[in-house]
Amino acid sequence: MAKRKQSDHADGTDKPTIREVDEEMDSSDSGEDTDMLNVDFEWFDPQPEHDFQGLKTLLRQSFDVDAQLFDLSTLTDLILSQPLLGSTVKVDGNETDPYAFLTILNLREHRDKTAVKALTTYLNQKANFPSALGNILHPDAPAQVGLILTERLINIPSEVVPPMYQMLQEEIAWALQDKEPYSFSYYLILSKTYVEVASSLDQEDDRLKKKSKKAKDSVETFYFHPEDEILHQHALWHGDFSYTKEEGEGHSDSKRTFQEMGVKPQGHMILIEAAKFEPAVKAVADFLRPA
Repeated sequence: MAKRKQSDHADGTDKPTIREVDEEMDSSDSGEDTDMLNVDFEWFDPQPEHDFQGLKTLLRQSFDVDAQLFDLSTLTDLILSQPLLGSTVKVDGNETDPYAFLTILNLREHRDKTAVKALTTYLNQKANFPSALGNILHPDAPAQVGLILTERLINIPSEVVPPMYQMLQEEIAWALQDKEPYSFSYYLILSKTYVEVASSLDQEDDRLKKKSKKAKDSVETFYFHPEDEILHQHALWHGDFSYTKEEGEGHSDSKRTFQEMGVKPQGHMILIEAAKFEPAVKAVADFLRPA
């Protein structure tokens, strides 16, 4: 069953149906043009009977090397236990694996669940919130924090994101009408960024050594999710963090993506006050609106 909210969004805009997806053909090396495919995306509620493996795979991608620190099966089951909150994006119907997802977890409501305890402890260790906030992730803190988990496969266009956020707003509003525990003080979005690092494959190349030194002197952060930079404009706080588990030798080289530098992923968090969430979602929709 397609998502019941799919007909129109809260702001009156029509849902997107067809998007173009890049199919990269090694264009940087071979000189071939990039092919564009027309794909019909569909938005669904999370479906326990179809989505377990696909969501677990996307969660593993989201947590990167630190995925091994969590019981992803239990976390996936928790996401699927609230089918009227969150979305999946698919291409070939409801019975296929999701290409993207977005969901929200009430960290306080689920604080006694083992998977949420581990996740909250992890986030608490990684976050560097402003001191004035106090420890809002403490289980007994008065703040209600909604943790937004979202991920998509590489090359899935960013335009699939605004409908998921807009539908989440609607779902939270409906849940509140039913007196469900989704009145949040803050929204904490877990994401990923990356920096370029010197390639271990080219250590003997003096030219690349000089370029590597220059890169170290001015490290630039890149975003897997371009909407994160828009969310920053409405955030109370945002920051990167290093993963706990060390990447194996050559790991960054495996993600070179036709560049001379290696790619080192890192975690990223964005904290948004509840009152700022709606304008943040609108800004993301405006930024990613199809031309």
